[in-house]
Amino acid sequence: MKRLIKLIPLALMMCTLPVRALEALPPSRMDPPRTFRIEVLQVTDIEPYQQSLDGFLSTLGDNDIEQGKNLEIHRTKIDFDIEKGGFWDKVGVLFRVRQEAHRIAESKPDLVLTIGTPATKYARAILEDARIPVVFTAVANPLDADCTSLIDGGPGVTGSTLYTDMSESLRIVQQIFPAVQRIGMVHTDDENGVAHVKAAKKTAGELKIAVSSREVNKHDNIVPSLKELHRDGAQMFAVPLDTYYGLRRYEPATDLSDFGAEHKLPIVSFAMVRVPGAVLYVGADFRAVGSLAGTQAVKILKRRVKPDVLPILRQEKPTVLLDPERAHALGVTLPSTLVGTRFPGKDGFLQVRVDD
Repeated sequence: MKRLIKLIPLALMMCTLPVRALEALPPSRMDPPRTFRIEVLQVTDIEPYQQSLDGFLSTLGDNDIEQGKNLEIHRTKIDFDIEKGGFWDKVGVLFRVRQEAHRIAESKPDLVLTIGTPATKYARAILEDARIPVVFTAVANPLDADCTSLIDGGPGVTGSTLYTDMSESLRIVQQIFPAVQRIGMVHTDDENGVAHVKAAKKTAGELKIAVSSREVNKHDNIVPSLKELHRDGAQMFAVPLDTYYGLRRYEPATDLSDFGAEHKLPIVSFAMVRVPGAVLYVGADFRAVGSLAGTQAVKILKRRVKPDVLPILRQEKPTVLLDPERAHALGVTLPSTLVGTRFPGKDGFLQVRVDD
C-alpha cells in the first residue's frame, strides 16, 4: 500500500509535464548521422574483383548505406610484380598485405572488406588483434584463407565464398559432353587456382573422368602446357579460378581459345569471367557472391553483430551459361534433359537452370 502511495505523486508529475517535453528533438539538436568507414584490400586488379565490389556496394546501398551519403571507402590494390609470379614475389605480396593490414589497423575503420584469398589469409590475424571486423569475398575455398570450415570464418571474420560443389559442376559438364573422359587444366600458385584444380581432381574420379594439370609461373606462356596436356589425351580444357587468365590483357585465355579452336577442343570455364572461346561456364557469379558479403556487412555495421556469429555465405547452385555461337561451331547440342531449362542470359549467352 505504501508503495502505491509513493508512485502516485510521480504519476501526477508525469501528467503535468509540458507537452513540448515529450516532442522529438529537432534535427539540429540530435547527434549527426553516422558515417561508416570501410577499407577494401585486394591483391591484383582484375575485372572479377570489381564485380565483387560492385555487388557488395549494391547490397549496402539497398540498406541505406551509400557512398557520398554515409559511407567512406578507401581501396588498396596490391600489385607486386604479379605477372612475374614466383616464390619470392609471393613472399613480397605477403609482406605488402601485412604492411597494409597494420596501416588499416591503425586507422580503425568500421569494417574491412578483403577481396580474394591472399588478402584475406595474410591480413586477418592483424585485423583480428586490432578488433576490426573482416568480411571477405571472391575466395574459392574458405579453408585456404585459414577459416575454420566452409561455413565458419573463425575469430573476427565472415564473408562469402565462390565455393561450389565441384562434383555438381563436373556432372553438368558430363551431361553436355558425355564423350569427354580427360580434362586438362593449367594453373599457377594462385591459392584459388590451386584449390580449384585440387577439388576437380578429387571429385572427377567419381564420374570416371580424369583431370590432368600443369602448374606454370604467372609470366609463363600457356601454350607449351596445352600441348603437353593434349599429347596426354586431354579432350577438353577447363579454366580454374586463377588470376593468371586475366593477366596481360587476357593473353593466356586468348591463347587457350586459339589452341582449342585449332584442335576442335571445347573449353569450359569454372570461373564466371569471359574467356574467349569458352563454350560453357559453370560456377559462382562474382557480383552475386559480393552481394552476399554485403549482406553480412550490413548486419555488422547496422546491428553491430560480431563476425564470429555470422556464417560464411555462398551461392547455393552454380550459374550455368552456354555460348550458342561457340556451341554451334563445335557441333554441341544440349541433351534433351536440359533443352527445356534454358533461357536467354546476359551478353548473348543461354543460361541453363540447374534444378535440385
